[in-house]
Amino acid sequence: MRVLYISKALVVGTYQRKMEEIARFSDVDLRAIVPRYWQEGDHRQMLDARFMSGYELVPEHMRFNGHYHVHYYPNLRRHLLEWQPDVVHVDEEPYNFATAHAIWHARRVGAKTIFFAWQNIYRIYPLPFYFFELYCLLKANAAQAGSRQAQEVLRRKRYSYPSAVFPQFGVDPDLFSPRTDPHERDNVYTIGYVGRLVREKGVHVLLNAASRLSFPYRIQLFGTGPAESSLRALVESLHIQDRVEFLGHVPSSAMPAHYRAMHVCVLPSLTTPNWKEQFGRVLIEAMACGVPVVGSESGEIPEIVGDSDTDRGGMTFPEGDAEALAEILNRLHLETSLRHELGAQGRMRVLREYTQSRIAAKTVLMYRQLTHGLQYGAQQHESVL
Repeated sequence: MRVLYISKALVVGTYQRKMEEIARFSDVDLRAIVPRYWQEGDHRQMLDARFMSGYELVPEHMRFNGHYHVHYYPNLRRHLLEWQPDVVHVDEEPYNFATAHAIWHARRVGAKTIFFAWQNIYRIYPLPFYFFELYCLLKANAAQAGSRQAQEVLRRKRYSYPSAVFPQFGVDPDLFSPRTDPHERDNVYTIGYVGRLVREKGVHVLLNAASRLSFPYRIQLFGTGPAESSLRALVESLHIQDRVEFLGHVPSSAMPAHYRAMHVCVLPSLTTPNWKEQFGRVLIEAMACGVPVVGSESGEIPEIVGDSDTDRGGMTFPEGDAEALAEILNRLHLETSLRHELGAQGRMRVLREYTQSRIAAKTVLMYRQLTHGLQYGAQQHESVL
């Protein structure tokens, strides 16, 4: 089974581990198309070709690089004619031109097609994106939805073909692993945030919560974005500038060491009319490192964190409630045993649901069901579609 996987996300080296895990399956011959870089605002993420065993990673020219909705690969048709894949997996939303462009060309060579969807809010897009999405919903053979909410949006849009629910990428549990001794952390209570510095991520809620804490702490903010200047001003106005560090962009391969230095990792996202948290990858990365997480109740965060006393990696709080967040941070500071318990449970939750190997297995099963039905021995009764 020949698979052509198209993804700008693969510029990130750690994400390529999923490709290696997919390629481990003997019936899969895999080629992945990736841009040479991805322009994210002022930051250019160069291709970090780190994990390339068992498959072919092909850097390709991308037109309109940095534009989420209109970029595409002008040389894609050549790869399709040369490779003649059985499956083309487009790791993009159905309303993006890259998805419609890839599906149109893939159909010309008789390949089955799959797109990916994170969008968990029902929206009608303006032209031409409405037509890109309509074409993909009508012509793709299957969809991978990153969450149940995203799958429900597809159903509301009358998408009638098979769909599977599992995230885009997992984590490598060997790379994202706990400290050998959890007591080796710095004595200063370290609260981490990893992500874009934009208002909808709620970093200002975290800062306001921190200003209510009465014990020594340190906040480390990893990421860049347009809200950085206003967040720096807020830090000054709250008089906590000696406790907050803006650490900028850090490569994903370097993040495990930073996670291990945290006592808790916070994702205080805020739902807006056009966005709510679609997954929160930072949560599973921190949980894999044995770090308890605290997240708002936006979008998929409660689902990722878990709600069972014996199967949760952290705690949640109402969106925008700085006082409730401060209470949780204070409790986790005081109850060391609770921190260790949540860290251990979070690690186990990731190993069960969110490793790269687990996501790869679900991906390959989706390919098999799409191309050959369920004629695969012990897996024939399992289904992701």
